Amino acid sequence: MTNGTTAPVDEEMPRNFIDGGSEGELLEIALGPHHPSTHGVFRMDVVLDGERVVKLKPVFGYLHRNHEKIAETASYLSSMPYTDRLDYMCSLTNNWAYALAVEKLAGLQVPERAEYIRVITAELTRLQNHASTIGFLTQEMGASGTPLMYAFREREKILDLFESLTGSRMMCNYMRFGGCRVELPSGWLEQTKKVVEAFPRFLDEYEQLLTGNEIFMARAQGVGVLKKELAINAGVTGPMLRASGVNYDIRKVDKYGIYDRFDFKIPLGEHGDVYDRYMIRMLEMRESLKILNQALRDIPPGPIMDAKAKIRGFRPPAGEAYGRIESPKGELGFYLISDGSPNPYRYRVRPPSLINLTVLEDMCRGYNVADAIVIFGTVDIVLGEVDR
Repeated sequence: MTNGTTAPVDEEMPRNFIDGGSEGELLEIALGPHHPSTHGVFRMDVVLDGERVVKLKPVFGYLHRNHEKIAETASYLSSMPYTDRLDYMCSLTNNWAYALAVEKLAGLQVPERAEYIRVITAELTRLQNHASTIGFLTQEMGASGTPLMYAFREREKILDLFESLTGSRMMCNYMRFGGCRVELPSGWLEQTKKVVEAFPRFLDEYEQLLTGNEIFMARAQGVGVLKKELAINAGVTGPMLRASGVNYDIRKVDKYGIYDRFDFKIPLGEHGDVYDRYMIRMLEMRESLKILNQALRDIPPGPIMDAKAKIRGFRPPAGEAYGRIESPKGELGFYLISDGSPNPYRYRVRPPSLINLTVLEDMCRGYNVADAIVIFGTVDIVLGEVDR
């Protein structure tokens, strides 16, 4: 894998071909917006010197749905289903971040049982998101669909749990301000325990398949390095940041919900390359299993909604609040301003997918175009969150 210096590129040069001097011509091409490797309607404009990436510009906006402006003309509760569509792989964590911001505005207290349910559903979401991300990554390396189908097999078990709890497999619309929408169905905890108990076997098989695989290591180690300093300065969060060696996880920093009650570690990488970003997600799934085992063991009986929470006529007092969580992709935050009316005066989302994309060119420059696809896969974006 070559990782030499890049040729200078003049912004005023012609669009299709740029003179590269003695090395020949540089070619500018567009990958996407409709391309299997771009995880939706996303485009990368790349300038290539042969196969080597000289420049890369992310282009998005194809999926823009005006989420934040719509929320300013809708009631607080009406926006909850819209949050499902931000990261449609992780609707339950989206719900939680938004609910947390509104609860700060309204001064609501979440009952103990509801806090445990939120942790359980959030960590199940982390499991299925990370497993799917690794499955997609192997496919982008040129593997057959087998690793992805292994991941989807386990994801289906978790989505079955979500469906029995919320009535939906992906757009769950389950959290409410001050708690959760419905009580756990009969036998749900027992079924969840079975899924959690069986998950380590899947992780062991997956690691045996990938972690020491020579082809996987050749494509992943030393590729797409993200330095610690750049990750911090760019506001990168989540597994990408921790893969670069930065010990930062909002579950530990803010201790939102009841995360301070659980014993779990924050895995860290050393090199910040594709391989570290893969390993961090593998290790985080094992830590999520630790949290799930503790939460399933300790979940108490009791109500699932704050008695002071109102659905009709919900008007938080005037003020502002920012609620954030450690979503599977990084820091997901909601900034709300209330003027005392039924609708938010200001509604703003801090999406990890968009922020983490800003360092894509830095990670891809100097590598082959095939490597750029793999590097992009480790960012783990969802376009609903990028474009909103």
